[in-house]
Amino acid sequence: MGSGLKLIALDDEDLAVVSVHLQDAVVTVGDMTFKPADRRFVMLASRFDWEAAVQKELLAEGAGAGSAPLDLGPSGKAPSGCVRRRAGIRFEHVLAARVRGIDLKRKRDVLNLLLVTFEPTNSPSGTVTFTFSGGGQLQLTVDCLEAGVEDLGPAWDARGTPCHDA
Repeated sequence: MGSGLKLIALDDEDLAVVSVHLQDAVVTVGDMTFKPADRRFVMLASRFDWEAAVQKELLAEGAGAGSAPLDLGPSGKAPSGCVRRRAGIRFEHVLAARVRGIDLKRKRDVLNLLLVTFEPTNSPSGTVTFTFSGGGQLQLTVDCLEAGVEDLGPAWDARGTPCHDA
């Protein structure tokens, strides 16, 4: 699939890196699934590629020397710098999943992911919390933290850079 993102998180520091890469990802409610028999939670998201946006800024300022080249994808054209990528996200060892402020029956609702955190309860057990704009939350109770994120295809131009009110 090219040089897309592929990360594994085994502790809260790793998860902080994953969270940065998933900030401003959009996901539909129907693209989130908890598989209790497998103790796995999976999600498909369209993540904003902050690394590409920063690289574009650096190149515009002439400071891009030594930066890793942007994956051009099959078209061979450079994306605008504001790009999204489809990503698969998985969490293993999940005992329970619960939501607040999210209607699971509204499968087409789009959520904007702001932050993913881990709070240990009885180490290595703990709670993973996905915080979405508008106040929605998804919480996973885990035996231990094991997560992965992987880009599933080439980038496509985004409509713009996400912004946040202070």
